[in-house]
Amino acid sequence: MTKEELLALADRICANKAEEQTIELKTAEGGCPQKLYGTLSGFSNQDMGGTIVFGINEKEGFVPCNVYDVQDLQKKVTEQCNQMMPPVRAVFTTAEYKGCTICSAEIPGIDLSERPCYYTGAGKLRGSFVRVGDADLPMTDYELYSFEAFRKHAHDDERVVERATMRSLDSNKINEFIEKQQSDKPEFAKLPRNLQEEMLNITREGKPTVAAVMNFCVYPQGYLPQMAITAVRVPGFEIGEVDENDARFIDNKRIEGTLAEMMNGALAFCMRNMKVATIIDKNTGKRVDRTEYPIKAIREAVLNALIHRDYSHFTEGTPVQIIFYADRLEIHSPGSLYGRMTVEQLGYSKPDLRNPALALIAESQTEAENRYSGIPTIRLAMKEYGLPEPVFKNGRNEFVVILKNQSAKEVAVKYGFGGKSECSAVTDLIEFCREPKSRGEIAEYLGLKTIYYVTKKYIDPLVKSNRLLLTIPEHPKSKNQKFYSAK
Repeated sequence: MTKEELLALADRICANKAEEQTIELKTAEGGCPQKLYGTLSGFSNQDMGGTIVFGINEKEGFVPCNVYDVQDLQKKVTEQCNQMMPPVRAVFTTAEYKGCTICSAEIPGIDLSERPCYYTGAGKLRGSFVRVGDADLPMTDYELYSFEAFRKHAHDDERVVERATMRSLDSNKINEFIEKQQSDKPEFAKLPRNLQEEMLNITREGKPTVAAVMNFCVYPQGYLPQMAITAVRVPGFEIGEVDENDARFIDNKRIEGTLAEMMNGALAFCMRNMKVATIIDKNTGKRVDRTEYPIKAIREAVLNALIHRDYSHFTEGTPVQIIFYADRLEIHSPGSLYGRMTVEQLGYSKPDLRNPALALIAESQTEAENRYSGIPTIRLAMKEYGLPEPVFKNGRNEFVVILKNQSAKEVAVKYGFGGKSECSAVTDLIEFCREPKSRGEIAEYLGLKTIYYVTKKYIDPLVKSNRLLLTIPEHPKSKNQKFYSAK
């Protein structure tokens, strides 16, 4: 970074008054900070790396302050960098900013094959960190394992399910799968059956693998109880909201079986919980039913969740989740994105396969294409429906696909904002409460059914900011509580 770039960065930091995913502030007025290991590790373990800026005081309101001694600071920071594994190579820049000397240390992200970068004094288990927002958090066992598994090309879909036996698998399905491989590969057909099963990752030393159990077992959840799908439809916009009858779920189902059976069960659940509009073609008069979300998008998202989820023992207790909200559908898959893939590259770059054996078998059982077309199909289907772009979120231990059923403007109209901005809706609500109103009356005024959502989204913030007052302040949660505007 040049001096000009450092000055521009300092201006942005002081204006925003915040650290970032890639920015860490240290004062360094009285000496070099003693424990930079967490930040050095966190920045090194993310693709974009990060920058430590010395000489801006966050606690005093993000104002510049002099670095005690630039040369000594760089020397001591480098010493700490050399105590990391692999060693960190910081790049320093110094500049005069508003009469004070500031210094930056750019920390490059290291290659995925070398991660995690950790502090040798604490060891890999306690010295590895990940950057989350403006914080450096210790890596979880799962995150450490994910790096190790990718580096060693370990595939958990090929691990043995100890309690399972070949008798628990559907022999007809296995025979059909193997016969198809034999017809496509004449030389493979000459091998003995036990070797064929090993090469297709159906067995390891005669015992069924995870890939085999999830595709061929009569009842996979008998061995892997949480390798299932939990599907719910909630009445509002967040988990925990209730309807007028205090029900938290409008529909709630656990979906089990093989990957193919769970796929079919998930689609049936989604069809049952989607609104369906009837459209009449003006030219032909033909009636067409249009579901709330495109079926193609849902199918690809669920298939991706089932096939590409993490099947390690770290996530054995976590099912795939399907959650219908009032304004969106979320599909949660255990395990973060695998290998070098980033959210920005989804659908544009060829990903590393987490479960190649399971994916190959699932292709024959579910008609999954396994041609990296899932994400583009989801995007295209949503576009054809005139719906917002799908949202993909990669968390520390899960990957989430979010399909929105309408634009933010449509949500405002549909749920009581009358097409106004949310700010306008709040202003009108305060005016409505010139006379004390109950939670139910406020919900009815906003056109919302879920009192929990109204309370959390509108009432609580307005009470906290003293724009709404309580008629029974000594009992805030009283069922007889009413709210009125501050005069």
